[in-house]
Formats: sequence, C-alpha cells, structure tokens
Amino acid sequence: MGMTYKRGNVWWIKYYRNGKPYRESTRSESETDAKRLLKKREGEISEGKLPGVYFDRVRFDELAEAFLADYRINQKRSLVRAELSVRHLGAFFGGMRIVDITTPRIHAYIEKRIGEGAANATINRELAALKRMLRAGAQQTPPKVNRVPHIPMLREDNIRKGFFEYGEFLALREALPDYLRGFLTFAYKTGWRFSEITGLAWPQVDLKQGIARIEPGETKNREGRTVYLDEELKAVFIHQLEEKKAREKVGKITPYAFPSPYEEGLGKIRDIRRAWGRACEESGIGQRLFHDLRRTAVRDMVRAGIPERVAMMISGHKTRSVFERYNIVSESDLKMAAAKREAYQQGLSASTGTISGTIHDFGREKRRRGGDVSDRKIGAEDRNRTGMGKNARGILSPLRLPIPPPRQLYS
Repeated sequence: MGMTYKRGNVWWIKYYRNGKPYRESTRSESETDAKRLLKKREGEISEGKLPGVYFDRVRFDELAEAFLADYRINQKRSLVRAELSVRHLGAFFGGMRIVDITTPRIHAYIEKRIGEGAANATINRELAALKRMLRAGAQQTPPKVNRVPHIPMLREDNIRKGFFEYGEFLALREALPDYLRGFLTFAYKTGWRFSEITGLAWPQVDLKQGIARIEPGETKNREGRTVYLDEELKAVFIHQLEEKKAREKVGKITPYAFPSPYEEGLGKIRDIRRAWGRACEESGIGQRLFHDLRRTAVRDMVRAGIPERVAMMISGHKTRSVFERYNIVSESDLKMAAAKREAYQQGLSASTGTISGTIHDFGREKRRRGGDVSDRKIGAEDRNRTGMGKNARGILSPLRLPIPPPRQLYS
C-alpha cells in the first residue's frame, strides 16, 4: 500500500514493487497531484511494468555509451561514422533524461543541424543512430526505455550520379602515376570498393586459375567474393607481380597486390586524393570520385547483358535496391532509347496502308434477275431493321475496311 507525504513544500509518494520501497518526488505542492501520481505508479506495477521513476533516471549518455560498446564488440566497420553521429547528438541531448527526448525536441535538433549546414543524409544517419540506441534500450532486460518516440527522417536528394565513359577512363589512366594505373583498371572493371582493392593481397590472387577473391568477413557486407580475370586484368597482375619481384631484390617486401612506393612499412595504399585530383585536372575530365568507378562497373555490366544477380555478386551489392541506385542511366543511354523508339515508329508507318473497296450487293443483283419473293422480302426487312437506304453499298470501319450489311453476305 502506497502513501503520500510532504517534505518541505513538495509532496512525495512511496510505493512498493516486489517488496522493495520506491520514493519519488512529485515536484508539486499539490496533494491532489501526489495522489494522482501514486495511483499511476501502482497501476503500472499491477500491470507488471516497471515504475516510471526507473525510466526517469536513464540519461542519453548511458544509452550512447551502450550503443558504441555494441559497435566495438561486434567490430562493425561503421564505428567511426557512429562515433561522429553520437558526438553531434551528444552536443544537443547530452545529460538529458530519455523521457524528455520527445518528437518536438527531435524536430528542434533537426532545425539546429540544418542551421549548421549539415546535409539531409548526414542528419538522417544521426537520427538513425538515435533510433537504434533508443530501441536497444527498450529491448534490454530490464528495459531502460519505456517508449520510443517517433523520429521523422528527411528526404535525401544528394544521391551521387557520377560515372565514367570509356574514353574518360583511358584519359584518366594515362594521367595517373604508374603504380595507380593497374589499380584504376581493376576498379573500373570490377566495381570493388577502394578499401577492398587496397587490401587485396597476393594470396587472394590466383593467376593460374585467373581469379581474385575476398575472404568472408573482409567486405562491408561480410560476404566473400570471387571475380574471374579477363586478359587485360591478367596482364595487370602479371605486371604487378614483376614489380613485386623487383622490389624484393632490394629488400622491399609487401603482401599487397597494389602497393604504394611512397608509404612506409608494408606499402599499403592509404590516400590517393592528391594524385587523383591532379590526374583528373590533367586529363580534362573534371573532378570525379573514385566511387564513380563502382557505379560505372555496375552500369557497364548491365549494358553488356550480364545477369543482374551475377553483376551483384561481382560488385558486392547485397540488396537489389542499392544495386538499382548504382545502375545509372547516362545521356547516351537516353539518346539511344530515343533513336530506337523513332526507328520503331518509322517501321510502323511503313507497314501501315489504306484498304478501300466497294461491297457488291448480291441481293440486289439477284432481285434484278428475278429472284424469288421470299428473298426480296427478307432483303427489305434487313434494310428496314438496319436503317440502310435502298441504294446502300455498305459501311466502312474507322480503318476503312468495308463491312457489309447483314444478310447480304448470304444472298
């Protein structure tokens, strides 16, 4: 049985759950408010719920730390992105009670981030992190979140649409340093991610079988991948192998298939932005992203008639929705579609003609030759029923195909 009591000018309530006493301030000087809150808490306990005061003690920082701990335990590759999101969220929600994180407060956070110049996609990633940590808190035993508020998401209009045409690829490759030319060719043909190519080691390349593979757990989606090398890619790896042997003679040993001569240690390529930007400028193609090669590979595989499922296995796309986003349609594709449509319509025009003619009234000819009375009577009835005049020759359809009146076909 609970009770209300007064401490100073503020009313407090006391109630029990599983034999354990709970005391809670009503933050009110009204005894009526205290009795109302006590009744609410006792109702929650009778329904098997945790008393609301338990949730009132949970702060944003506690859930944020649990959220990042989950990323570290599961070794998620997006940990850096998650830490950045928590940093922005903490600047607004830090120290706040979870019960105070409501939809209006989330709207206020969105307005603040927009005012700071953050893109809609960036804000959505931060809101997704907030939603994930609240849901994780609600799923714990015992739960730390009583109710997850509605979190609105923003519309994203900043989807990348860049890609390379073949001539642009050749111009860029010619302008790049020698150690990046094979690297670029492999990316252009396979659509692999930057980190997947820089981490490609010689044990993952089998020139005898003509394959390159990534082991399960080394990709973004944790799935393994195998790609068969065409003649150009085989030549690339043969050249890389010769370079490897030459480096080993001077004591430079590296396990990577595409090493950098400028990096210390094992020589793994880490940053190509300076060389990439200079090559884009010298080749005259304008500034491009390395990730544009991934979109280009997907588009070219679809153009070549490769089944979409096979193309997804080569590029490493796990869901069709993301694959479709990468299947970019260029201006040349649209021009080709217009030309094909025009040729189709011209073919229709060439095969379409006009058919015309006159229907001979065999009944009238028979009557002229003295046909029997019954035939003449039936012919008159047909003309009266169809509303056709005495001298009717027939009717024409919208396609100018002659349609004879009834019964005259059988006269």
